[in-house]
Amino acid sequence: MAENKRVNPDSHRTMQVVNHIRSLLESGALQPGEKIPSERDFARSLKVSRASLRTGINYLAAMGVLKVRHGVGTFVADGPAEFDKASLSIMGALHGFQPWQMFEARLILESHLAGLAAERSRPEHYTALSEEVVEMFAAIDCPSEYLVHDVLFHRIISQASGNPILAALMETVSSALYEDRRKTVEHSQDLRESAEMHRAIYRAIRAGKASEARRLMEQHLHLAESAQDKERAAAPVSEPSPVRSRKASAGTKSK
Repeated sequence: MAENKRVNPDSHRTMQVVNHIRSLLESGALQPGEKIPSERDFARSLKVSRASLRTGINYLAAMGVLKVRHGVGTFVADGPAEFDKASLSIMGALHGFQPWQMFEARLILESHLAGLAAERSRPEHYTALSEEVVEMFAAIDCPSEYLVHDVLFHRIISQASGNPILAALMETVSSALYEDRRKTVEHSQDLRESAEMHRAIYRAIRAGKASEARRLMEQHLHLAESAQDKERAAAPVSEPSPVRSRKASAGTKSK
């Protein structure tokens, strides 16, 4: 039946936003550091709802293409847009990654990345991390916006590690996690604890305390996994997650 070929209209509109902004960047109509049009005007020109526009903008912000400044506006990120990284988020769905598997990979990778960042970060990394912490606190009551700054904070740490291979591996994992998390984050209960943990990690990195940065990152990731399990449980039945938690998977394993 023709209905079987129907495309999710929300996903279609999101990609319409993403592709339009991409074309503006590629044509030079939008330049690095430039502020994009107001939400109302942009949504009207694209003939999409403001909600669809926000979803597309958040997607590009999480990929590092745009930069959202709370209460100020959305800007094109400095430097070349890295659109190819967006395709990495497809890997989770393609290969059936489980969240607990990605969190496990993250725990191994990112705890060590945090330690390396404490040893190798430069002043520009401190500034960028500090800005994302401020933005997270400002977005505590807006989970989807908070998630964007959360993802960017972790990306900066991987870049500050000074190891581009590990940073690329981390990008693969975090891109897939972002795709999964954005479907449940609106059901988060309290993001303040998460923001506090990010601030503690930033302070440890800035102070050059590698072992403390590793420990705090491990603690944060365990809390983040637990928080997402709760978000999935709170999500309506009509919004099932395509992947299962560690607890659900464990039930199928022999003891």
